[in-house]
Amino acid sequence: MIEFWREALVFLGGLWAGTINTVVGSGTLVTFPILVALGIAPVNAVVSNAMGLVAGGFSGAWGYRREAASVKGTLLKLVPVSLVGGLIGSLLLLNLPESVFGVVAPVLLVCALVLVIFQPRLAAWAKTRQAAQGGTDPDAADKAKIPLILYILVFVIGVYGGYFTAAQGVLLMAVFGVFLQASLQQSNAIKVILSLIVNLVAAVMYLVIAPERIHWIIVLLIAVGSLIGGFIGAKVGRKLSPGWLRTVIVILGLVALANMVYKLVAGA
Repeated sequence: MIEFWREALVFLGGLWAGTINTVVGSGTLVTFPILVALGIAPVNAVVSNAMGLVAGGFSGAWGYRREAASVKGTLLKLVPVSLVGGLIGSLLLLNLPESVFGVVAPVLLVCALVLVIFQPRLAAWAKTRQAAQGGTDPDAADKAKIPLILYILVFVIGVYGGYFTAAQGVLLMAVFGVFLQASLQQSNAIKVILSLIVNLVAAVMYLVIAPERIHWIIVLLIAVGSLIGGFIGAKVGRKLSPGWLRTVIVILGLVALANMVYKLVAGA
């Protein structure tokens, strides 16, 4: 059982993650470091965090329901790909030795932090690409044929998301900017729904295969916090400086990275 101050910290982390997800994404890089710092085993932290963030994913998907409706055909094609990817990623997380995750997680965390740091440039690049491809046409995404490379990349990102979850939204937006003819809002709607699918299928696998790894109090606290944070982000979060929010993400991510590397070295 977590002490009260720890419960409060996890809840605030979920609240902050939900707000950040609305503004710049990568809320996992807030909650995951907090859980690791509180002594939760990294794999258990990923499992509990992913389950908790499902609630925020549903509220985000509801918020983008109009944009999602305009790319229904594209979603019907990409959702099964993300689902299979998330399934495989979650199975890898649960079946590979925990020592493997201990080595791989710091590398993935570094990659996620780099993506967050360069997110503004990626977003600007994606916007330029989409404008050049005629992405302002609301029907362009469903009219255009989806290239094979996009299916492959969405699948790979799904595997990554099922295994680690952090910054999968940033990866999806970068890929959509190159290979999908859609507006930024349509791309964001697809990103939110595909990320939700990955987290949802992973949560089901965790529940069926490894329920002992789930910290239900953490799941509840992150779920409620991220749900409220999503609404706060929609109302207030966009008024905050994305650069400042991104700095907080990077600092927390570096703390988690130092913690994991220290434990890896100490246990060697």
